[in-house]
Amino acid sequence: MNKKLVLIMRFYETEGPGYLADFLIQNAIQYKLIKVDQMDNIPRSISEYAGLILMGGPMSVNDDLPWIKEVVKLIQEAICSDIPVLGHCLGGQLISKALGATVKKNSCKEIGWFEVQTLNHNSQQIESSKKWFDDLSEFEVFHWHGETFELPQNAIHLLTNKNCHHQAYSYFDKHIAFQCHIEMMPSMVESWTKAGAAEMENEKNKEAIQSPEVILENVSIKCDQLNKLAYRVYNQWIKDLRLN
Repeated sequence: MNKKLVLIMRFYETEGPGYLADFLIQNAIQYKLIKVDQMDNIPRSISEYAGLILMGGPMSVNDDLPWIKEVVKLIQEAICSDIPVLGHCLGGQLISKALGATVKKNSCKEIGWFEVQTLNHNSQQIESSKKWFDDLSEFEVFHWHGETFELPQNAIHLLTNKNCHHQAYSYFDKHIAFQCHIEMMPSMVESWTKAGAAEMENEKNKEAIQSPEVILENVSIKCDQLNKLAYRVYNQWIKDLRLN
């Protein structure tokens, strides 16, 4: 019997799966990449897939784009069918939209390497944070966003920082949505920084936006540390995949 594939949805050419693709290959998990930015057909149903992963993109989930309704429907079907869903940045916002939560403009744009903190206000948060992040209470991740999501009903708020209150949440401990990016590789950071130079220049006086020089300093070391964090998260997420 052939194993089921994980479905990865890409919405912008430079925002592919990055380290996540390497992780899946290393763990012998096959995946199918749907390039929405190249008009690939979006599956009508998620039923034949083991999991659903959504990457980032510069658009808003509130934009009038024809594929947003289709993707939202897939997410809703996956969650109803107990198929694990994982979202990065725009992907996290799409999960939030699918779960009925608002996606809106953040108090500031956040671009660069910034720390996030785990939350431990109640036993649910402590237990879920430990599941996804082990005993880490603070770690550095990559950010590039101007919008943010509200928490869906029944979501467990996991990560926060001073620039953006909602950085990650889990949903029934099987699905996880990030506002930040944990999938980055050095080449991705370099290409985004190059492509977004004008955006950073226009916003350069803002506290939550780093310069290209700061972003690219020690980028290989920073990505290596980020990959270790991503490994923890992805390794937990794949435990709920039903590959057969």
